[in-house]
Amino acid sequence: RNDAPRIVSGISELDRATGGGFVRGSALLVGGDPGIGKSTLLTQAAAALASKGHRIVYVSGEEAVAQIRLRAQRLGVASTPVELAAETNVEDILATIADGKRPDLVILDSIQTLWTDLADSAPGTVTQVRAAAQAMIRYAKSTGAAIVLVGHVTKEGQIAGPRVVEHMVDGVLYFEGEGNHHFRILRTVKN
Repeated sequence: RNDAPRIVSGISELDRATGGGFVRGSALLVGGDPGIGKSTLLTQAAAALASKGHRIVYVSGEEAVAQIRLRAQRLGVASTPVELAAETNVEDILATIADGKRPDLVILDSIQTLWTDLADSAPGTVTQVRAAAQAMIRYAKSTGAAIVLVGHVTKEGQIAGPRVVEHMVDGVLYFEGEGNHHFRILRTVKN
């Protein structure tokens, strides 16, 4: 796997944690507590990659596009050509992505907000989270795009946490600490 073609973000701690960048055709799960900085770091990575000419799509089911833009402005990366979408339905997301050239990287923030027409349970349930993840992983494998699934670690409750998709993805990255970018890879899932 180490010779797999990678997309290097240029953000050293992220590239180190991913073993040298995002792997094309693979799915990476980025988990951690809400508010720990997952979206911030991924916004920075998206901007860095887009500014190098990669097609990057950032799909948020948590925030309106205007909110993502505000975060990008705060981080000083608002002028980069990252494509932003506020969408939660997997089929709509795939239709949106299908316009234009194949994306190099698709970030889905978060897996808990996604739902697919193929499963008839509510968003956030284990069934929906798994089915939505599966659909996006299939997309990555068939197109060669890298995808990042953001998962919020939840206190045992109504919403399925990132653990339910760990076994499905190629890599797992967990954020820990006080939101100042202390993260470590707990384990990498090999397929």
